[in-house]
Amino acid sequence: MRMKGNRGSILYLECAGGVAGDMLAGALLDLGDESDERAVRAALESLPVDGYEIAISHASRAGIACCDFDVVLDAEHENHDHDMAYLHGRGQEGAHAHGCHHAQGHHGDLASSHVHVHAGHAHGHRGIADIERMLRGAHALTDSARELALGAFRILADAEASAHGIPVEEVHFHEVGAVDSIADIVAVSVLVDRFAPDCVVSGPLPAGGGTVRCQHGIIPVPAPATVNICAACGLELRPGPVEGELTTPTGAALLGAMRPGSALPARYRVSAVGCGAGKRSYGVPSLLRAMLLEPAGASRDLSRETEAPCAVVKLECDIDDETPEVLAYAAERIRAAGGREVHWVPVFGKKGRACFELQVVCEPADAAAVEDVIFRETTTLGIRRCVMERTVLARELVRVETPYGAVTVKRAMLPGGGLRATPEYEDCVRCAEESGAPLREVMRAALRGAEAGC
Repeated sequence: MRMKGNRGSILYLECAGGVAGDMLAGALLDLGDESDERAVRAALESLPVDGYEIAISHASRAGIACCDFDVVLDAEHENHDHDMAYLHGRGQEGAHAHGCHHAQGHHGDLASSHVHVHAGHAHGHRGIADIERMLRGAHALTDSARELALGAFRILADAEASAHGIPVEEVHFHEVGAVDSIADIVAVSVLVDRFAPDCVVSGPLPAGGGTVRCQHGIIPVPAPATVNICAACGLELRPGPVEGELTTPTGAALLGAMRPGSALPARYRVSAVGCGAGKRSYGVPSLLRAMLLEPAGASRDLSRETEAPCAVVKLECDIDDETPEVLAYAAERIRAAGGREVHWVPVFGKKGRACFELQVVCEPADAAAVEDVIFRETTTLGIRRCVMERTVLARELVRVETPYGAVTVKRAMLPGGGLRATPEYEDCVRCAEESGAPLREVMRAALRGAEAGC
């Protein structure tokens, strides 16, 4: 069992058996403890949604114990299942004309069956604006959990709008699909927020194959919304391995909202494991495994404000046709996108040409956004990437009063028990300008104050 508030961690989602909202929720509940379940139930009870109850139980997939997160709908909202042959387009074309409420129980998705397109008609359906208002009014959600849930729904709505070629405002989630999918998305968002990992990592998602029947007819797997989400969020897919819908739109949207990386550190420790059960059987174990990992050598007990990730991504590329002024501008944009360190080093390239090697260090979750900026703001055609481990010192921020004003000082704890203090440059500059004192004197005063407070 993991410890609450443990920092320096990686949430690794192993999706070999597929990914859906209920599978993610089950895996994260299994990863946590009773307090996490209570937090999920409290968050769901704060939503103005009825017609369902949450059932959390033990299950087994391929002999592996896992947690089954199930949204049980009442008689009015019951989501009647089709058999698997019909679901995958091998039944009679005219049968079951009531649509595609096809998941056994549900598979945690807002697949094409659960997203209806309407123009000026929303009876029994919720548009994205309705869902946003609902989530913003949920008092039991933290700000970060709410933003993750909103992000997932926006990704879903954008993907469906693109699939149907309509404005996002005309996408409405069917009342039935919205109930279970809201529950899945909120549950996952609450749990991820409670774990508060440094980053999320996920390998390639199994695409499945074949076809699936929806309101609009028989469509290929992966569903158009799933493909759109993977394209928009940079999620990697892999073919197969079986015929069936292994990655659902809701599962993909939740991963997209988490902005996962794809690379693990070279060495790590496993601090907790959880498994979530799926509802469908396609010839592969319908389960998703979640693990909390700690990079080997990671420092503990860092404050959140000064937390330094122990696993970072280094991005680099060679540029021989850019001016230093343009690179300086690009560096500003890269830092704004999440670059923790940005350097450009003079080197000699092909045929003795003078050029620059751009080097960027960022957190794994920010790597994709940083790469986008590099491609947009420089002329490079390719970026080298590697995951690196770091040994970091525990540190804290303290506020020090000086004769020239208050200055923030960063104090790092050395292995032998000593301290290393560094005044924040911007604070010292402000105090120097306001007081007329030399910058060096302000910095020395801040250091004296930090030492006196030890």
